[in-house]
Amino acid sequence: MKPLIKSLLALSLIAPGLLRGADESSRIGLKLLAEGFTAPNVIVALPDGSGRLLVADQAGVIYVLGREGQKLEKPFLSIQDKLIELGKGMEERGLLGLALHPQFKTNRKFYVAYSAPRRASAPPDWDHTMRLSEFHTSEQDTSVARADSEKVLLEIDEPDWNHNSGRIAFGPDGFLYWTVGDGGAPNDVGKRGHAPEGNGQNLQTLLGKVLRIDVNKGSPYSIPTDNPYADGRMGRPEIYAYGLRNPWGISFDRGGKHDLIVTDVGQDRWEEINVIVNGGNYGWRAREGFDGFDPKNTRTAPTNAPIVGADGKPFIDPVFVYKTLRGQGNAPDSYGVTITGGYVYRGKAFPELTGKYVFADWSRSMAIADGTLLVATRSQHPNQSSIDQLKLKGINVIENPSPERWTAQPLGLKDFPAGRIKAFIWALGEDDDGELYVLTNGANLVTGSRGKVFKLVPM
Repeated sequence: MKPLIKSLLALSLIAPGLLRGADESSRIGLKLLAEGFTAPNVIVALPDGSGRLLVADQAGVIYVLGREGQKLEKPFLSIQDKLIELGKGMEERGLLGLALHPQFKTNRKFYVAYSAPRRASAPPDWDHTMRLSEFHTSEQDTSVARADSEKVLLEIDEPDWNHNSGRIAFGPDGFLYWTVGDGGAPNDVGKRGHAPEGNGQNLQTLLGKVLRIDVNKGSPYSIPTDNPYADGRMGRPEIYAYGLRNPWGISFDRGGKHDLIVTDVGQDRWEEINVIVNGGNYGWRAREGFDGFDPKNTRTAPTNAPIVGADGKPFIDPVFVYKTLRGQGNAPDSYGVTITGGYVYRGKAFPELTGKYVFADWSRSMAIADGTLLVATRSQHPNQSSIDQLKLKGINVIENPSPERWTAQPLGLKDFPAGRIKAFIWALGEDDDGELYVLTNGANLVTGSRGKVFKLVPM
């Protein structure tokens, strides 16, 4: 590697702003809206002005919450009979994604991603099949879905029980996006269902990707013409971006440039926030965070981190990383073991948060409920001016295509100044007003009834 490229790479590996202690937002509180769930993991607003919310539970039921947070007796939809049998211990399968069609008011369509039993065409030693399906509601009441209206759009066979992701969201372009994990097993390695280079880097599998499809055309869907492999010659046409391990959060910024933001759970060293672009390669399994990754020595970064993939395209760095407690110990800038996706705040209750990305870490422990709420602020690459000066001197510089860097800190709450809320944080949610919700579980299980829904409110 040339010395100049080495020096720029070293600069890019400097952690961009260690997480600082909470110093703002002490007027933010958590209001309990509803409880008695198992593992609530998605919340969306019914777009009818009623103030009602849909809450998806990983156990396979979607509930309706009234304006005041009361859980209606009749659920919106139950697909428990369609799920693979869920385990009694730690579980990543289940009902994982819910999104309403942008024209839901008129066409009554919505979409669900879930873990189904292994289909007949799957390898016999694989675990299950991820399914993306379209449903619609009753004509008389949009708060009641028709379970018999299911139209299966896309199925993906999963070699293992974990790293399913399954988050779905419609973009401002009207297309449906779906995050898919690398198929599970440690390090994206294994004789069962893992490519030699890892599924994240293999363009012939849908595992380890962000997918994008057009549900308004085709049968059962069509491919957007500007997908990077739309013609299918160099990769699967559904692929929008790749190089991801377990992208457990997806959201679009309602303002600004409407960025697509995906959080990716790391192996042993780094948790990531990524701004996703068309055709982007986010590095996994060649990289984790800003470091290279060696599947045979996961807790030590290789000396030279690769900067381009096998296809010659530069890897795109995360905009923010923090150390995971699993592999880097109780460091000051380590907030837990699994990043949980969030939203850029565009509500009105907290002007000081406008334009900032509110997210979470699931817990500081796999056994003890100790999740942390965090807030990230956009900032420019600290070394961009140096790169610009080199360019002015006529020096050819290889840059990472993602120069933006963010900083982050705990979201100080009135009762939890360090952001630690004594619960497993399963997900965050957003309503039509841009206000945010926190979905928690009192146990690391998809059994029981310790799940709760909170709202961030002024205190």
